[in-house]
Amino acid sequence: MRRIFVTGIGTEIGKTFCSAIITEALKADYWKPVQAGELDQLDSSFIKSAISNDKTVIHPEQFLLSQPMSPHAAANIDGIRMSVVGFTVPATNNHLVIEGAGGLMVPINNDGEMIADLIPAVANETILIVKHYLGSINHTLLSIELLKSRGINCIGLIFNGTSNSDSEKIILSTSGLKCIGRIPALTGDLKSFVQTQAAQLDL
Repeated sequence: MRRIFVTGIGTEIGKTFCSAIITEALKADYWKPVQAGELDQLDSSFIKSAISNDKTVIHPEQFLLSQPMSPHAAANIDGIRMSVVGFTVPATNNHLVIEGAGGLMVPINNDGEMIADLIPAVANETILIVKHYLGSINHTLLSIELLKSRGINCIGLIFNGTSNSDSEKIILSTSGLKCIGRIPALTGDLKSFVQTQAAQLDL
């Protein structure tokens, strides 16, 4: 079974939105290992509201941190110690979509462990979510270089939001990665939109 880690080139890129679409496309299970802040609006709750299939199991978060901060800082405030070896992947016979927190070099503790260190411990595939803005080409290509340098299996990119064909052409040609999908801004009913976009992903 596939374990797909969904990460992004930064924060507020649309990882949760895209994770819902990937989850629906594969009728996969979903797991958010670390939720930092917004505990009254969990990402897992959004996933539940966005998908339509009856196969997906949404697994509980392993760490629920009270503050909307970098995981290492939020964990320090809550008196929690996180480490890569301490994460336990939920048992399932289904594909599993795993949503990260922030970008690749977001620290999970004060000992130098980052989200990029967590990925190979819990997943065998990675999808990078890209959103266009001034500087996003640089952030995208740096993220891809990091994944390649660590031998992490990135199966492709999802471009989320307003399209920019020039930027996408440069990113795809430079990286050699494929475009898994292009997700436009949400219109209409959430579940119908997610179903439509899920059917178009190249997974």
